[in-house]
Amino acid sequence: MPRLRFKRYLLTGLLTFIPLWVTWTVFRFVLGFLAGIGAPMVAAGLGALALVAPDTAAALGGTWFIPIVALLITLLALYLLGFLASRVIGQRLLHAFDGLLHRIPLVQTIYGGTKKLMAVLQQKPSGVQRVVLVDFPHPGSKAIGFVTRLMIEEGSGREMAAVFVPTTPNPTGGFLLTLPVEALTPTDWTMDQGMAFIISGGAVAPDTLPAVPRKTS
Repeated sequence: MPRLRFKRYLLTGLLTFIPLWVTWTVFRFVLGFLAGIGAPMVAAGLGALALVAPDTAAALGGTWFIPIVALLITLLALYLLGFLASRVIGQRLLHAFDGLLHRIPLVQTIYGGTKKLMAVLQQKPSGVQRVVLVDFPHPGSKAIGFVTRLMIEEGSGREMAAVFVPTTPNPTGGFLLTLPVEALTPTDWTMDQGMAFIISGGAVAPDTLPAVPRKTS
Protein backbone atom coordinates (compact mmCIF):
# COMPACT_ATOMS: atom_id res chain seq x y z
CA MET A 1 0.00 0.00 0.00
CA PRO A 2 2.71 2.59 0.84
CA ARG A 3 4.51 1.64 -2.37
CA LEU A 4 1.41 2.25 -4.52
CA ARG A 5 0.81 5.53 -2.72
CA PHE A 6 4.40 6.58 -3.38
CA LYS A 7 4.05 5.84 -7.11
CA ARG A 8 0.72 7.69 -7.31
CA TYR A 9 2.11 10.78 -5.56
CA LEU A 10 5.24 10.68 -7.69
CA LEU A 11 3.19 10.51 -10.91
CA THR A 12 0.88 13.29 -9.70
CA GLY A 13 3.86 15.47 -8.86
CA LEU A 14 5.40 14.80 -12.27
CA LEU A 15 2.18 15.67 -14.12
CA THR A 16 1.90 18.86 -12.06
CA PHE A 17 5.51 19.82 -12.70
CA ILE A 18 5.59 19.30 -16.49
CA PRO A 19 3.24 22.19 -17.47
CA LEU A 20 5.07 24.49 -15.05
CA TRP A 21 8.39 23.46 -16.56
CA VAL A 22 7.19 23.98 -20.14
CA THR A 23 5.77 27.41 -19.26
CA TRP A 24 8.99 28.40 -17.49
CA THR A 25 11.12 27.16 -20.39
CA VAL A 26 9.17 29.19 -22.95
CA PHE A 27 9.14 32.33 -20.81
CA ARG A 28 12.82 31.95 -19.92
CA PHE A 29 13.68 31.73 -23.61
CA VAL A 30 11.61 34.81 -24.49
CA LEU A 31 12.69 36.87 -21.49
CA GLY A 32 16.31 35.82 -21.88
CA PHE A 33 16.23 36.80 -25.53
CA LEU A 34 14.73 40.21 -24.73
CA ALA A 35 17.15 40.80 -21.87
CA GLY A 36 20.08 39.90 -24.12
CA ILE A 37 19.11 42.73 -26.48
CA GLY A 38 19.34 45.39 -23.79
CA ALA A 39 22.31 43.89 -21.91
CA PRO A 40 25.00 45.82 -23.87
CA MET A 41 23.33 49.14 -22.97
CA VAL A 42 23.23 48.22 -19.28
CA ALA A 43 26.85 47.07 -19.41
CA ALA A 44 27.85 50.37 -21.00
CA GLY A 45 25.96 52.26 -18.27
CA LEU A 46 27.72 50.27 -15.55
CA GLY A 47 31.04 50.99 -17.25
CA ALA A 48 30.32 54.71 -17.06
CA LEU A 49 29.18 54.36 -13.45
CA ALA A 50 32.42 52.55 -12.59
CA LEU A 51 34.36 55.71 -13.41
CA VAL A 52 32.47 57.60 -10.70
CA ALA A 53 31.46 54.92 -8.20
CA PRO A 54 33.42 51.71 -8.82
CA ASP A 55 32.13 49.95 -5.69
CA THR A 56 28.50 50.55 -6.62
CA ALA A 57 29.08 49.41 -10.23
CA ALA A 58 30.80 46.24 -9.02
CA ALA A 59 27.96 45.47 -6.61
CA LEU A 60 25.27 45.97 -9.25
CA GLY A 61 27.18 44.00 -11.88
CA GLY A 62 27.25 40.88 -9.73
CA THR A 63 23.50 40.73 -9.02
CA TRP A 64 20.24 40.42 -10.93
CA PHE A 65 20.47 44.11 -11.82
CA ILE A 66 21.74 43.64 -15.39
CA PRO A 67 19.12 41.15 -16.72
CA ILE A 68 16.19 42.93 -15.03
CA VAL A 69 17.14 46.41 -16.24
CA ALA A 70 18.07 45.05 -19.69
CA LEU A 71 14.62 43.44 -19.97
CA LEU A 72 12.89 46.69 -18.95
CA ILE A 73 14.94 48.68 -21.46
CA THR A 74 14.06 46.23 -24.25
CA LEU A 75 10.33 46.29 -23.40
CA LEU A 76 10.39 50.09 -23.34
CA ALA A 77 12.20 50.15 -26.69
CA LEU A 78 9.62 47.77 -28.21
CA TYR A 79 6.80 49.93 -26.88
CA LEU A 80 8.36 53.07 -28.34
CA LEU A 81 8.95 51.25 -31.64
CA GLY A 82 5.30 50.21 -31.80
CA PHE A 83 4.19 53.74 -30.92
CA LEU A 84 6.49 55.19 -33.57
CA ALA A 85 5.34 52.68 -36.20
CA SER A 86 1.72 53.72 -35.65
CA ARG A 87 2.49 57.36 -36.50
CA VAL A 88 2.92 58.83 -39.97
CA ILE A 89 6.46 60.06 -39.33
CA GLY A 90 7.44 56.71 -37.84
CA GLN A 91 6.02 54.85 -40.83
CA ARG A 92 8.09 57.02 -43.16
CA LEU A 93 11.24 56.31 -41.14
CA LEU A 94 10.53 52.57 -41.11
CA HIS A 95 9.84 52.66 -44.85
CA ALA A 96 13.21 54.33 -45.42
CA PHE A 97 14.87 51.75 -43.15
CA ASP A 98 13.20 48.93 -45.11
CA GLY A 99 14.53 50.42 -48.34
CA LEU A 100 18.02 50.44 -46.89
CA LEU A 101 17.82 46.79 -45.83
CA HIS A 102 16.44 45.76 -49.22
CA ARG A 103 19.71 46.90 -50.81
CA ILE A 104 21.66 44.30 -48.83
CA PRO A 105 21.20 40.93 -50.60
CA LEU A 106 21.38 38.40 -47.74
CA VAL A 107 19.80 40.68 -45.16
CA GLN A 108 16.98 41.52 -47.57
CA THR A 109 16.14 37.84 -47.98
CA ILE A 110 15.97 37.10 -44.25
CA TYR A 111 14.36 40.36 -43.16
CA GLY A 112 11.89 40.53 -46.05
CA GLY A 113 10.82 36.91 -45.69
CA THR A 114 10.32 37.17 -41.93
CA LYS A 115 8.39 40.42 -42.25
CA LYS A 116 6.08 38.95 -44.88
CA LEU A 117 5.45 35.88 -42.72
CA MET A 118 4.47 38.05 -39.73
CA ALA A 119 2.19 40.15 -41.93
CA VAL A 120 0.52 37.05 -43.42
CA LEU A 121 -0.17 35.48 -40.02
CA GLN A 122 -1.76 38.72 -38.76
CA GLN A 123 -4.14 39.09 -41.70
CA LYS A 124 -7.35 37.19 -42.28
CA PRO A 125 -7.03 34.65 -45.11
CA SER A 126 -9.02 34.82 -48.31
CA GLY A 127 -10.15 31.73 -50.19
CA VAL A 128 -8.83 29.19 -47.67
CA GLN A 129 -8.88 28.85 -43.90
CA ARG A 130 -5.63 29.88 -42.18
CA VAL A 131 -5.50 27.02 -39.63
CA VAL A 132 -5.72 23.59 -41.26
CA LEU A 133 -4.95 19.94 -40.65
CA VAL A 134 -2.44 18.15 -42.89
CA ASP A 135 -1.23 14.56 -43.26
CA PHE A 136 2.10 14.82 -41.43
CA PRO A 137 4.52 13.18 -40.83
CA HIS A 138 2.80 10.25 -42.58
CA PRO A 139 -0.68 9.45 -43.98
CA GLY A 140 -3.19 8.75 -41.26
CA SER A 141 -1.72 11.22 -38.76
CA LYS A 142 -2.78 14.87 -38.62
CA ALA A 143 -0.77 17.96 -37.72
CA ILE A 144 -1.82 21.56 -37.23
CA GLY A 145 -0.54 23.86 -39.97
CA PHE A 146 -0.88 27.50 -40.97
CA VAL A 147 -1.48 28.39 -44.61
CA THR A 148 0.92 31.18 -45.59
CA ARG A 149 0.47 31.37 -49.36
CA LEU A 150 -1.53 30.00 -52.30
CA MET A 151 0.09 29.19 -55.66
CA ILE A 152 -0.86 27.68 -59.00
CA GLU A 153 1.07 24.63 -60.18
CA GLU A 154 2.33 24.94 -63.73
CA GLY A 155 1.00 22.41 -66.21
CA SER A 156 -1.76 20.95 -64.05
CA GLY A 157 -3.20 24.28 -62.93
CA ARG A 158 -3.81 22.86 -59.44
CA GLU A 159 -4.06 25.29 -56.56
CA MET A 160 -1.23 24.62 -54.11
CA ALA A 161 -0.80 25.89 -50.56
CA ALA A 162 2.37 26.63 -48.61
CA VAL A 163 1.73 25.33 -45.09
CA PHE A 164 3.93 26.00 -42.06
CA VAL A 165 3.78 23.19 -39.48
CA PRO A 166 5.26 24.37 -36.12
CA THR A 167 6.91 22.08 -33.61
CA THR A 168 5.75 21.44 -30.03
CA PRO A 169 6.17 23.09 -27.53
CA ASN A 170 8.42 25.67 -29.24
CA PRO A 171 6.52 26.96 -32.30
CA THR A 172 9.44 29.04 -33.60
CA GLY A 173 10.75 25.99 -35.47
CA GLY A 174 8.88 23.72 -37.83
CA PHE A 175 8.44 22.38 -41.35
CA LEU A 176 7.33 23.98 -44.59
CA LEU A 177 5.06 21.83 -46.78
CA THR A 178 3.65 22.48 -50.24
CA LEU A 179 0.37 20.62 -50.66
CA PRO A 180 -2.68 20.69 -52.97
CA VAL A 181 -5.51 22.70 -51.46
CA GLU A 182 -7.81 19.68 -51.65
CA ALA A 183 -5.40 17.78 -49.36
CA LEU A 184 -5.99 20.28 -46.54
CA THR A 185 -8.61 19.75 -43.85
CA PRO A 186 -10.04 23.18 -43.03
CA THR A 187 -10.83 24.14 -39.44
CA ASP A 188 -12.72 26.98 -37.80
CA TRP A 189 -9.91 27.50 -35.30
CA THR A 190 -8.37 30.92 -34.78
CA MET A 191 -4.62 31.52 -34.78
CA ASP A 192 -4.69 31.76 -30.99
CA GLN A 193 -6.44 28.40 -30.69
CA GLY A 194 -3.98 26.78 -33.08
CA MET A 195 -0.96 28.16 -31.22
CA ALA A 196 -2.41 27.16 -27.83
CA PHE A 197 -2.94 23.63 -29.16
CA ILE A 198 0.68 23.42 -30.31
CA ILE A 199 2.35 24.96 -27.26
CA SER A 200 0.30 22.88 -24.81
CA GLY A 201 1.00 19.65 -26.64
CA GLY A 202 -2.70 19.25 -27.45
CA ALA A 203 -3.94 19.76 -23.89
CA VAL A 204 -5.58 23.09 -24.74
CA ALA A 205 -7.91 22.57 -27.68
CA PRO A 206 -11.56 22.81 -28.75
CA ASP A 207 -13.73 19.84 -27.85
CA THR A 208 -14.18 18.73 -31.46
CA LEU A 209 -11.74 18.04 -34.27
CA PRO A 210 -12.72 18.70 -37.89
CA ALA A 211 -13.45 15.55 -39.87
CA VAL A 212 -11.40 14.74 -42.95
CA PRO A 213 -13.49 15.39 -46.07
CA ARG A 214 -14.55 12.15 -47.71
CA LYS A 215 -13.43 11.68 -51.27
CA THR A 216 -16.30 11.27 -53.67
CA SER A 217 -15.93 8.92 -56.59
